[in-house]
Amino acid sequence: MTDARLTGPVRVVGAGLLGTSIGLGLRARGIEVILDDTSPANLSLALDYGAGRPAQPGDTPQLIVVCVPPDVTARVVAAELAAFPTSVVTDVASIKLAPLAELIASGADLTRYVGSHPLAGRERGGAVAGRADLFLGRPWVIAGHDAISYRDGSAVDDLILDLGAVPIEMSPEQHDRAVALVSHVPQLVASLLASRLQGAEASSVALAGQGLRDTTRIAASEPELWVQILGANAPDIAAILRDFRDDLDGVLTALEAPTAPGARRRLAEVIAAGNAGVAAIPGKHGQDRRYSQLVVMVDDRPGELARLLTEIGQTGVNMEDLRLEHSPGAQIGLAEISVLPEFEQTLTDELAARGWRIAGAGL
Repeated sequence: MTDARLTGPVRVVGAGLLGTSIGLGLRARGIEVILDDTSPANLSLALDYGAGRPAQPGDTPQLIVVCVPPDVTARVVAAELAAFPTSVVTDVASIKLAPLAELIASGADLTRYVGSHPLAGRERGGAVAGRADLFLGRPWVIAGHDAISYRDGSAVDDLILDLGAVPIEMSPEQHDRAVALVSHVPQLVASLLASRLQGAEASSVALAGQGLRDTTRIAASEPELWVQILGANAPDIAAILRDFRDDLDGVLTALEAPTAPGARRRLAEVIAAGNAGVAAIPGKHGQDRRYSQLVVMVDDRPGELARLLTEIGQTGVNMEDLRLEHSPGAQIGLAEISVLPEFEQTLTDELAARGWRIAGAGL
């Protein structure tokens, strides 16, 4: 492709999930990518997947993207700034204030550095999980500071747009507060909840439905990486968890005496506050649109899900989202279809007329 904003080459340091995905995405746009990693095995695997070429003497990258763990991010950024004195450098660490403070303390050339963070990832890591489309439609924060000019920092904007992501400007402080709320605390809550399943009776765990799977999905994360993230953003995370603890104490008090005056109101307010919080999460494409759900029973045999999706398309109703769940002990799946409320009845009637069994509202 020839419509890329970056001219390249782009040097990517760190050949894990994000580094490999950046390389694959840029190469799909026809941009030359240089890969480097302290692990020869990691580098070789990313090269085999086609994410770039090895570094060579005389390389003069337009942009350098540092994709290494948070505890070494500032050190690697400083080394890249020194080794390539004409290149703009960014990093993709999930914390922004700590690396910037460390770079300031080291005397690094901040006129060519700006931190960034793509809000994208997968449960699996490493080059093997890399995808060229990982960043499509995802927010990518640019954590600007006064030392870099808009002209020099524009290369990072171009990177984000070339990868199909959505650039969002924030200060490092704003970014770290935001990700504490929407990423770091959810990780801890999911992990704490999932840990309750250790040693549970198999018959109890067998009852798990989509609700438990949804709330524990991100618990399957790498402990070593998260120890670094949580430690670096500890103050913002702790502030949110203190409020969470206060709310949990209120719930415990209500449950310890559920018939006491005010107990039921307390529980109802917690559930209602959760409803309001969910409503605040942007919908598809960031739009403030709420959807209706209907659940369709799908026989567990080849081609049935494809047939359902095809027939939804034939109705002329746009499917906004899809979620699948298998019914325990039965050869059947449950497909939760999200549509605009004004089309819910139309789709229900059309699918029923085609012989689909409608189980009801959302799972």
